[in-house]
Amino acid sequence: MNNKSKPFLDWLTRWKADLPPLDLEAAVSDPARVALISQDLLKGFCNQGALSSTRAASIVPTVVHLFQRAHDLGVCHFLLLQDTHDPDAIEFSAYPPHCVAGTEESETIDELTALPFSNLFTVFPKNSISSTVGTDLEAWLDDHPSVTTFIVVGVCTDICTYHMAMALRVRANVLGQRDARVIVPADSVQTYDMPVETAERLGAIPHDGDLLHCIFLYHMALNGVEVVARLT
Repeated sequence: MNNKSKPFLDWLTRWKADLPPLDLEAAVSDPARVALISQDLLKGFCNQGALSSTRAASIVPTVVHLFQRAHDLGVCHFLLLQDTHDPDAIEFSAYPPHCVAGTEESETIDELTALPFSNLFTVFPKNSISSTVGTDLEAWLDDHPSVTTFIVVGVCTDICTYHMAMALRVRANVLGQRDARVIVPADSVQTYDMPVETAERLGAIPHDGDLLHCIFLYHMALNGVEVVARLT
């Protein structure tokens, strides 16, 4: 990049700061048609292990509150897409081993399982950053054609959450579902941060959490996902 990018980056900062809120009650006016999707809110991203971070953990109270409010409004579809990796997952060539099946890291965070309606959760294990390839999610979507509003929360904004929101948006576009909505509240998604100096010390690829969080929110919005500041 050079100075040519500065006007866009300045605009991007303003765009994120000016994201509008969205009234949750209006978004779930027909709760039977709504699914709340949690992406990788696991102990291995929030509490322990090589990929856990305080940034991921920081959204947990907001997400839990959103789950409770959605349930209070009548939502009954809660879909949990969760890394449940094989011990020799190919993905581990790009990321440190994490959330291996059968380990505590692959468990849903306690704050969600403690909710009194956790029996409504449908868990979809996944062995990659995709929530649709090699999972049962497509079959669930086919079996629930009346569900047309999807609220996506979780981690990471630029990896699994991005793939989830975009897969839902692209699927709706292909099927001609003009009433489909994919909603991402910016305060309920997050990504990790790895400064350049840390990455160089570890021999890893650096990752600016603030910048990539913002850019991928923008990219989702660019493709028709409803990115909002928060659900009020």
